[in-house]
Amino acid sequence: MTGTTSDSGLHLPRYLREDAATRTPVGFPDYRSTGLRAPLRTPVDLPHRLTEVTGPVLGEDRVLPHDADLTWRNGGEALGQRILVHGRVLDSDGRPVPGALVEVWQANSSGRYRHVVDNWPAPLDPHFDGLGRVVTDSLGRYEFLTIKPGAYPWGNHHNAWRPAHIHFSLFGRAFTQRLVTQMYFPDDPLFGQDPIYNAIPAAARHRAVSRYSLERTQDNWALAFEWDIVLRGVDQTPFETDDDGDVA
Repeated sequence: MTGTTSDSGLHLPRYLREDAATRTPVGFPDYRSTGLRAPLRTPVDLPHRLTEVTGPVLGEDRVLPHDADLTWRNGGEALGQRILVHGRVLDSDGRPVPGALVEVWQANSSGRYRHVVDNWPAPLDPHFDGLGRVVTDSLGRYEFLTIKPGAYPWGNHHNAWRPAHIHFSLFGRAFTQRLVTQMYFPDDPLFGQDPIYNAIPAAARHRAVSRYSLERTQDNWALAFEWDIVLRGVDQTPFETDDDGDVA
């Protein structure tokens, strides 16, 4: 992180830009819906001013401990394989980010979202809504207990199936540190035919894949997967653009 002086005389931080070689393109021909929403001109990086480098107010007291447990809703336990998803949220200089709001949404164990446009013939789980949130602790750590999501068809091409994944939305120390992304699971056989995963430059794809964590796996209870998230800079976690409600 470097600094610059604003018009008001304040010394403001400047966040490192992501390397263009590892930046996920906003338009990717194999991912068909990007053709409907990608800009026709090359995006322009705007300078960081006071609005971009000051932190958002998230209302941390509104995030409750049970919000991080997705396995228990409406008085019952969700169906599927329990998993513990944990990791750290890091800044562009590698420092942990405390107090970051981390929100997740995902399909259930049969690969179906509780969403009005998801009507493929897989069962809904009355005890799973697929939504969770947590605020990182003083060391930038987050943790969710959830169900491993199933694969699902999505109509991008013939016999198209999305790999298992969990959507993440994060706010860091500043409004420029907003990240919307997806976490994948290791060794998924569907990676090779998934254009969302393959839109990420090859050198950065590993940043979107979690690591199985034997040391955090809970005996007779839940598998564990570790995934650190970098909000900005050369090691930034691959991110999504606005998707107009697309649940893919």
